[in-house]
Amino acid sequence: MTEKKKKILVVDDSQDMRVILSMRLRINGYEVIMAQDGQEGLGMAKKDAPDLIILDLMLPKIDGYEVCRMLKFDDKYKNIPVIILSALDQQEDREKAVGSGADTYFIKPFDLELLLAKIKSLIG
Repeated sequence: MTEKKKKILVVDDSQDMRVILSMRLRINGYEVIMAQDGQEGLGMAKKDAPDLIILDLMLPKIDGYEVCRMLKFDDKYKNIPVIILSALDQQEDREKAVGSGADTYFIKPFDLELLLAKIKSLIG
């Protein structure tokens, strides 16, 4: 019996970013699902119960802070690790993300190997 692949939800309004991340994550053995805005991401998180979420902050419909907050303050989803991946690099952005419940914060452009290592540390 093969081990079930860990599922990662990538929520980013940039198609290029979604494609690049999904290719690299799949190469590393993860199943990937994708959403292009906060509303779609929130719905997929609730429907598909991913093992981890990679979330942009500047998203159409519902921003990443709100998506993170809505998941982290819901007992059913609060244990899903959330990695913020954003171009916002001010300290206040990081603090607001952590305050929303994010587990960690990466600034774009990011080091893919560091991101993969963090994913592995969060979900194996």
